[in-house]
Amino acid sequence: MGRVINPDSAGKERTQLTRSIVLAIRELAKQTEPGPEFRDLAAFIALALTQIADGIDVSVAAWEKRGYWVKADKFRMEWLWCGTYAGKMRAALLAEDWAGVALVMTQTAQKFAKVQVPAGHRLGRPWQGAWQELLKKQETVRNG
Repeated sequence: MGRVINPDSAGKERTQLTRSIVLAIRELAKQTEPGPEFRDLAAFIALALTQIADGIDVSVAAWEKRGYWVKADKFRMEWLWCGTYAGKMRAALLAEDWAGVALVMTQTAQKFAKVQVPAGHRLGRPWQGAWQELLKKQETVRNG
């Protein structure tokens, strides 16, 4: 029996999420005042960063299984900021701290400065409805 390859790996998902975040940052930078689109974009960035942070342990599990502890720890440290920035973005957005949202957006953009989004991308507008999704998750956390 041959190797089983997962085409929907955490790495592939992380790459797609980083490209989507870069696209959302570009759109967010074009916004002149907070509105529904602004909230969706900022919420999407927070949710996507959370998703990336959650996928890090999945990515390093194979390395740890083989005993590559240093490589796994280095990878974790490279992506540690994702969870922190996601929390800051969520907090700023829920507090309607627009300057805080802009600050986290700028910090995130610096981290993803090398990420290329091709002109003919098929990402669409993944941030649509992200504000409602963020509110649902926030409500789940409060009630759960």
